[in-house]
Amino acid sequence: AMTGKTAPPAKKLSPAAAKKKAVPVPKEEAAPKEEAAPKEEAAPAPATEEPPAPEHPPEQPPAPTDEPAAISTEAGAEVTPVPAEGSPGPPAEAPAPAPEAKLEKPKEEPPSCPLSLAVEEVSENSFTLTWKAPEQMGRAGLDGYVVEICKDGSSDWKAVNQEPFLSTRYTIPDLSSGAKIHVRVLAVSASGASAPATLEQPVLIREILQLPKIRMPRHLRETYIRRVGDAVNIMIPFQGKPQPEVSWTKGGQPLDTNRINIRTTARDTIFYIRQAQRSDSGQYELTVHINGAEDKATLDIQVVEPPGPPQNLKLVDVWGFNVALEWTPPADNGNAEIKGYRVQKSDKKSGKWFTVLERCTRTSCTISDLIIGNTYSFRVFSENICGLSDSAAVASGVACIEKTKSTYRPEKIPQRDMMEPPKFTQPLTDRATTRGYSTHLFCSVRGFPQPKIIWLKNQMEIREDPKYIALIDQGVCSLEIRKPGPFDGGVYTCKAVNPLGEASVDCRLDVK
Repeated sequence: AMTGKTAPPAKKLSPAAAKKKAVPVPKEEAAPKEEAAPKEEAAPAPATEEPPAPEHPPEQPPAPTDEPAAISTEAGAEVTPVPAEGSPGPPAEAPAPAPEAKLEKPKEEPPSCPLSLAVEEVSENSFTLTWKAPEQMGRAGLDGYVVEICKDGSSDWKAVNQEPFLSTRYTIPDLSSGAKIHVRVLAVSASGASAPATLEQPVLIREILQLPKIRMPRHLRETYIRRVGDAVNIMIPFQGKPQPEVSWTKGGQPLDTNRINIRTTARDTIFYIRQAQRSDSGQYELTVHINGAEDKATLDIQVVEPPGPPQNLKLVDVWGFNVALEWTPPADNGNAEIKGYRVQKSDKKSGKWFTVLERCTRTSCTISDLIIGNTYSFRVFSENICGLSDSAAVASGVACIEKTKSTYRPEKIPQRDMMEPPKFTQPLTDRATTRGYSTHLFCSVRGFPQPKIIWLKNQMEIREDPKYIALIDQGVCSLEIRKPGPFDGGVYTCKAVNPLGEASVDCRLDVK
């Protein structure tokens, strides 16, 4: 503890001590040292702080040169500690700093191994390495790195660079194409070289490496739809050097080569099916990879065919000039969404079929404006992206639109038998519409005498309001809502009233 406190003043005395103890040394060497010592110590003399104390000894190049001169005398043991420790105490204290001076040298270990050595790029006659600086640089600091190579099968390591460099990226030129080269990198400092960072596998010198990339055509980025029996012939280009490896799978499993042919060239892969079946639908995975780098793409194929006919077509009701039909969706949709139904009628006189409704999205409809005296048959086709079903569902019954006989019908059918309370044969359906776009609500009603139709919104009767236009034609009631706004949404009710009673239906209208 005492020597630490006396260390700063000891430095001021060290020139004097050096003069006294340098007497046995030859005068020719002592005189210059005496002149150099005050010059070197003149700067730290006014600053008597402790921080310069540890910095000063390493900055004194003359101190090591003093040692060999002092060692030639018996008093050399005392001369060495004077500049290092600056203690003017008795020789008993001199051995104390000596082990400290010897301990400093083992601390100057070489740097640790460089980190994350990797190959950045390979060309026909060179390759480029990258790495990261070592964690431990050593007290002496890092001079740079040395790159060494060795051919596969040999143990003769040769340095590529003559002088160490500080960059962590290096290109090794002038290599033979096709050769396999082992490589390692050492960090070098004044204390020595680190342990080498070595690549686990040799580098194969080959043509320029281009990362694999699949160039999926735009029309194949969405579902690719083909009909049953059509050929599927798809070409997907890709890039990559050297020649990439190409593989196809479906659901993680290899393809059925009896049905699907794959032909791969240097620039593209061709996917071919002679006659597509519905079982060929699904997602196919394409993988292109080179030496661990890969690119993937998904091909979604949907093989479709026309749907089956609707089921359970029924002639539900016939009144006035109107007919109501109902049916259920087909058992087979042809592997595609049903877009709608086509409803046709045929009168017994002509025998020809005429389309009444196209793309009807519901499984029921009302057909109006039939001609009195005709007998009608009805049929319905289902439709998907392929088109109409090959056959139609035909209603089992026929609709006879009878003529009115003024002479004896009142006698046969008393007036009270014709009386009928209102009954809705087609209800209102919930709807959603867009703000500012006019929309219609429809329903069908029967009854005799003809019912009076009343429209209500949220249980409030709609009276003479130019926003609403209510019509009834052949039992079909409609309400037009002109350019609706957000406040026009709500529950709309259609009420039919005649002397025998009343009926009502309602629906919800959402305005977005």
